[in-house]
Amino acid sequence: MDAKLDRMKELIQVLNEAGKAYYQESREIMSNFEYDRLYDELQKLEKETGVILSKSPTQNVGFHVLSELPKEAHESPMLSLDKTKSVEELEEWLGSQKGILSWKLDGLTVVLNYNHGTLQKAVTRGNGEIGEVITNNAKVFSNIPLTISHQEELVLRGEAVIKYSDFNRINEEIGDVAARYKNPRNLCSGSVRQLNNEITAQRNVNFMAFALVSAEGVDFNNSRRVQFEWLKEQGFDVVDYKTVTRETLADTVKEFAKEVGNYDIPSDGLVLLLDDISYGQSLGRTAKFPRNAIAFKWADEIRETTLVKILWSPSRTGLINPVAIFEPVELEGTTVSRASVHNLSIMEALQLGEGDQITVYKANMIIPQIADNLTRSGTIKIPEECPVCSGKTEIRKVNDVKSLYCTNPDCQAKKIKSFSLFVSRDALNIDGLSEATLEKFIGAGFIREYADIFHLEQYEESITQMEGFGKKSYDNLIQAVKNASHTTLPRLIYGLGIAGIGLANAKMLCREFRFDFERMRHAEEEELISVPGIGKVLADAWINYFKQDKNNEMVDRLLSEVTIGQMAETEENTKLEGKIFVITGSVNHFENRKALQEAIEAQGGKVTGSVTSKTTYLINNDTTSNSSKNKKAKELGVPIISEEDFIKILEE
Repeated sequence: MDAKLDRMKELIQVLNEAGKAYYQESREIMSNFEYDRLYDELQKLEKETGVILSKSPTQNVGFHVLSELPKEAHESPMLSLDKTKSVEELEEWLGSQKGILSWKLDGLTVVLNYNHGTLQKAVTRGNGEIGEVITNNAKVFSNIPLTISHQEELVLRGEAVIKYSDFNRINEEIGDVAARYKNPRNLCSGSVRQLNNEITAQRNVNFMAFALVSAEGVDFNNSRRVQFEWLKEQGFDVVDYKTVTRETLADTVKEFAKEVGNYDIPSDGLVLLLDDISYGQSLGRTAKFPRNAIAFKWADEIRETTLVKILWSPSRTGLINPVAIFEPVELEGTTVSRASVHNLSIMEALQLGEGDQITVYKANMIIPQIADNLTRSGTIKIPEECPVCSGKTEIRKVNDVKSLYCTNPDCQAKKIKSFSLFVSRDALNIDGLSEATLEKFIGAGFIREYADIFHLEQYEESITQMEGFGKKSYDNLIQAVKNASHTTLPRLIYGLGIAGIGLANAKMLCREFRFDFERMRHAEEEELISVPGIGKVLADAWINYFKQDKNNEMVDRLLSEVTIGQMAETEENTKLEGKIFVITGSVNHFENRKALQEAIEAQGGKVTGSVTSKTTYLINNDTTSNSSKNKKAKELGVPIISEEDFIKILEE
């Protein structure tokens, strides 16, 4: 008994840490397969002992939310679903009832509230009891109706998701492979919970309704299916579903399974919901689960194979990722022979060793993962040298996750990734220089720094004889390089790969410094942090980059190879130059505060978040309010103006 209780305590700690990382921090410290395995073990021990310890994840619905978004309690708790991997159990659960079988979407659950035909509020699931208010973000989802024909109160639930096609597009636009998003759910969670809804809008978030909570004044004939059809008539996208009975359930599950590989919306199983509303409600709920619905998790197709080796894959950031190479096996209709191990913590937990017998599966029937290590020899040695440059490696621990890094700043792998960023679409945009081609050119000594790219014509004979290259490919590449020699300063700065300086930051820096690069690279911290979007971390990265003589010399040689297009703002757009604004409260004449900020910046002004002695104007339509910003402005003698006053300033 004591051993079982000790194991339960251990499992609760491990599962709660994994749950906190997943729900609260949008990161994963173990696979879904491993989490489910440990969860099932804990649940079995609880049944055997008759003991349920405090903080057990089998009882707790979720985790407390940490963010700056406003919090709000749900009118009724948002419970998770009981689950099974057995079709037979699904059939037994459904019995003689009619059911609605739909995808179990893998995103972020959101509750929408409408009244008088308009969207009033959107709140995330949060911990099931308290969620975050994301109304402004929901209004820029790609498919949420802002107005509907139903005029009475409507409350519904659905899943905010980012489709695989959009996820792949967004990742492809990120030059640094190591900086790409791990999965659509993490990207969606971060997108939905943004403080700036402009970022949310760019991510193409979709809302898929899966439950109608209440709709005042509508008779649905006691049918969930009728509710779904009614939601479609109101303009909502509803999760794909099929009506089933016990007799048709197994075949319908197979139909869904056939679609998994091609389904564009992330899903981690199915949901079976009772169609009879009254009967489902009469069943009530347990402490954690409603009894009118159950989740079906795909029974993972698991294959046993032999681990051949761990391949260590360095990236531009210095991160060295472990990749498992194993004897090929058939999984979900395809042959797989490798799977990312993600980090050292996971590798060590699996106690991997060459020659070990491992089991592998496809997470959600798509992504190859290691399920378990049957041998657990633990003989894999963490390399002390980078496999590319032989530089010293070091283990770093961030958020309790251990990862391996190359410490050599001149690592060839870092150069390949850096050059890949430099030639990417948002930087110099040189078509034809893939990472594979760059690796060949760097290895052959054709490219040692950025300026060398503009002298590739001297290696024509060698390049045209390389595998995959002919005269036409060479000519196209040289033309692309010539085109890229005419560029803009923001593109060039972004292409340098200074830590944290993206294209948007580069544009903001250029605008603030009037496109004077010499002034920019000699700027001090105080000047840099006064630029919107540039904090101390980015300012330090900028300063440290240009402190190094080798970087300045390299940039000088690069500048001699390119022509920078003139993008400096004209004098007529500098009416607000030198003026600093703070915006607070609601706006009437502009679409939102972001639009007002852009109008100020377009005229050379600057917008900051807090009132200081340097503030020129505080814009607040309620000029007489006793808000903290108004009080501060009065104390410092900063004029408080309305939107109308601001528009008059522009018109002077």
